[in-house]
Amino acid sequence: MKNQFLKIQGEKVFLRYVKYGDFEEMLELFKTSLEIYEGLINPPLDLESFKVYVDRNLEDANECFLICQNIGNKIVGAINLTQIFRKSFQNCYLGYSLGVNFIGKGYMTEAVNLVLHHAFENLKLHRVEANVQPHNLASIKVLQRCGFTKEGFSRKYLKIDNVWCDHERWAIIFEDWKK
Repeated sequence: MKNQFLKIQGEKVFLRYVKYGDFEEMLELFKTSLEIYEGLINPPLDLESFKVYVDRNLEDANECFLICQNIGNKIVGAINLTQIFRKSFQNCYLGYSLGVNFIGKGYMTEAVNLVLHHAFENLKLHRVEANVQPHNLASIKVLQRCGFTKEGFSRKYLKIDNVWCDHERWAIIFEDWKK
């Protein structure tokens, strides 16, 4: 059973589980950021799809967090660990997005480091994988700063806006993170 009040504290931001009451603030964040999200992610823009996003946290295979500023508690983005596999795999996928007005402030690098600590120390995972489109240089720089290693290229890996998109495969394992 997840601690619904979990708060992962950083210097600039903290992470907390997403909840239904966050819809209006998240919708505003998504709408102001649609231009930068185009072709990269499909954020939930209606209440029904937002509820599906929130309900993913009911499954042990997902950890969906909001990234919030320490001062004022404003939501600036989202970060998710999904498809958490157990047993001999101990792996998950990392996904994240930041509102357009919060880019370049170090929030995402800090959030990724916070969620990696949670993944490796609390969830006891061995590997976190992130798949990013090759032209998304800002996202690639975040992964590099956080210690991820580029492992490969996946052709037509993920369908976004009805288009199959190529992705680079990046990952970090516990032993490399521990260094």
